[in-house]
Amino acid sequence: MSHYEKAWQAAHLRIADAAQAAGRDRNSVKLLAVSKTFPPEAVRSVYALGQRAFGENYVQEAIEKQRALAGLRDIEWHLIGPLQSNKARLAAEAFDWVETIDRLKIAERLSAARPSDRAPLNVLIQVNASVEPTKSGAPPADTLALARDVHRLPRLTLRGIMGIPEATDDVGRQRQQFGILRDCFDACWAAGLPVDTLSMGMSADVEAAIAEGATEVRLGTAIFGPREKSKD
Repeated sequence: MSHYEKAWQAAHLRIADAAQAAGRDRNSVKLLAVSKTFPPEAVRSVYALGQRAFGENYVQEAIEKQRALAGLRDIEWHLIGPLQSNKARLAAEAFDWVETIDRLKIAERLSAARPSDRAPLNVLIQVNASVEPTKSGAPPADTLALARDVHRLPRLTLRGIMGIPEATDDVGRQRQQFGILRDCFDACWAAGLPVDTLSMGMSADVEAAIAEGATEVRLGTAIFGPREKSKD
């Protein structure tokens, strides 16, 4: 059994255990394998195990991987890093999901640039649950209004909420911030928006995220190992 296979199976077991502890169906939580900074060969190895959804932080790096893995046509590529306005066109063409919409301007550019011969781009509203000034994301209080505006744009499909809480080992603090993200999701649902995805939780806090209702967890280090630095 390869290193990747052991790690991937352990990640699925961890998700299953957390779902069981929360009284949830294991199948209600999707695994997004965060492959940023890792080479195409690593993605190919994890793909061979059955993984299809991969998360990337950097637009150019992702495009280069997509070219190297062009034969794997059923990969689902998610952009999970901050998106600069000048790269919106590239992102609209290259990704299946963009999880980091934090202002209407970015969404409008993605909508205008999404190729008409492709399915609408799936998007999530990124929320800054900890309201840290250096962190990307819309303030929780502004999330519903932004979600409504994004939902009206053509060539985009609003799917839900994404967030990256502050790094802390305090499980109570983790759950408090995940609860804020869940509340934003619930507010969108209550307003009649067709949301189905709550993307939160990473290698260090996946259990707390699942306990608070995550439907997608983003695991990188737990699958691929220690991360290397990369530039976009």
